[in-house]
Amino acid sequence: MSQPAGPGRYADVNGLRMYYEVHGDDIVAGDPPLVLVHGAFSATGTSWGALIDGLARGRRVISVEQQGHGHTGDIDRPLRIEQMAADTVALLDAIGVDRADVWGYSMGAAVALTIGLEHPRKVRKLVLQSVAINDDGYHPGYFEMMDTIRPEMLHGSPYHDEYLAAAPRPEDFDTLVGKVKDMVGHTKPADPDAVRAMASPVLTIMGDSDIFRPEHAVELFRLTGGGVNGDLAGLPRSRLAILPGTSHSASVAQVPLLLALVPAFLEA
Repeated sequence: MSQPAGPGRYADVNGLRMYYEVHGDDIVAGDPPLVLVHGAFSATGTSWGALIDGLARGRRVISVEQQGHGHTGDIDRPLRIEQMAADTVALLDAIGVDRADVWGYSMGAAVALTIGLEHPRKVRKLVLQSVAINDDGYHPGYFEMMDTIRPEMLHGSPYHDEYLAAAPRPEDFDTLVGKVKDMVGHTKPADPDAVRAMASPVLTIMGDSDIFRPEHAVELFRLTGGGVNGDLAGLPRSRLAILPGTSHSASVAQVPLLLALVPAFLEA
């Protein structure tokens, strides 16, 4: 298979020609790669572009582009969180990654959580940025807002510009919008008991003005072992971060904060 110049690569995975980028240093002993999973409508550039250089100092970073996003062309199947998790695990298997830290944002955080639940041996630590484990995690009005989105509303946005520059079929952007809306209506809740049983430490990150309720971040933190008196019980392996003055779309743009929080958690 011909490969592009630079950090980008392709692998044949579950009927996809799946694109991924590799940045940073080779894996050192005991230090698994960090796998990045982008948000809906987005890809490597708009989700992770400003973060990758900082993250890739001293470790390997693998950014994976999901079905119909970025350089990964669409195929004739709906977008589903479970399928994207399976695609990501299959890609890691194909490129010889046995275990990784996984950081997902928004849709990608739901994918990362699903990997942690369904493929626990693949995951050392999880970073879940801006995610809900059920519909109650969203602020009221979110689903009604999603119903109103039309493709032309995103034309000229960074997401649209990135898609036009990267996608094998730039004319498919409107199809992507429709598939994302369909996916939102078919996303299954996570079982709280299964989340509680996960062995992987979790860093939960949310903007204080996210599309999710800040209380839900605390609920997820508690499910992953947090919410204790650290002076008496000791600090939990999982962590919680609420980014101040931060909306959902601006969450991954908080570069200095994220580069202080995430590597410290992964290296702890």
